[in-house]
Amino acid sequence: MSQLITALGPLEAGALGMILPHEHLFVDLRTWDQPGYAQADTDEVIALMGPQVETAKAAGITAIVECSTGGVGLRADIDRAISETCQFPIVVPTGFYREPWIPDWVHHASQGELTAFMSRQLQEQIGDSGVQAAWIKISAGDDGITDCEAKVLRAAAHAAKQVNAVIGSHTIRGSVVADQLDILESAGYTPERFIWIHTQAEADFSLHLEMARRGVWLEYDGIGGEGWNDQQYTEMIHRVLDAGFGRRLLLSHDRGWYDPAQLGGGNPKPYTYLPSIFLPKLRASGVDDQTIHQLTHLNPFAAFAR
Repeated sequence: MSQLITALGPLEAGALGMILPHEHLFVDLRTWDQPGYAQADTDEVIALMGPQVETAKAAGITAIVECSTGGVGLRADIDRAISETCQFPIVVPTGFYREPWIPDWVHHASQGELTAFMSRQLQEQIGDSGVQAAWIKISAGDDGITDCEAKVLRAAAHAAKQVNAVIGSHTIRGSVVADQLDILESAGYTPERFIWIHTQAEADFSLHLEMARRGVWLEYDGIGGEGWNDQQYTEMIHRVLDAGFGRRLLLSHDRGWYDPAQLGGGNPKPYTYLPSIFLPKLRASGVDDQTIHQLTHLNPFAAFAR
């Protein structure tokens, strides 16, 4: 039986409804060597982000996937504290972001050491947080994957294969995704367990479909943000559906979050734009309720469960 690993423990599909597959509760975009990196008072984070989670619950959201990974402020202990306070499932990753955010020790570690590190977090817990990682979050540079990023990807493939975990990558260019898939397959894993995070940022829509044909999950995850309007998202979604890849599409905001580099953690953006504003527009454009259920309930569970 497939289960979604959360900070509240494993959950089956019947216990969940709408899932947001790409959000942040806590993130620090400073590099790991900056003073105060990823440091915050847990109670202060809960005070800021708890109401955002409660608002999401009231809007029908039943789980959020945390996408802050190693190098950009992964704090599984804080995720757990928010999750327990709000009694709300949060799905937490292991893995590492791209350069220059990759921690120094990762550059010096062997592929085998990185595989063992991620395997432990996928099968046991992240540090001593008591939170089991559900998936692996990585990234690659816009101009091509570096040697260290390739090493992390190969290690991630070996760790993920042990438990059928999904690997999600912040990758802007479709050509770089193609290179990542070649590495993934050469390491013995499958594109069907790979999420192309920020697919919408690739202007060449033919690459969206090319990666979908290879089996990849496409993730349109800036909904409600700057850069793309709702009409553009609606048109892309219709094109994916018309091409027959509706079962490989994920929708989210890339919102939140508590930022320890900002006074008081900054000003978080709510997780409710998708259900409250965008989905009614999507329905009005002709997408039926069954398809919307597929996109917002079934697909994210299928992608992240194992």
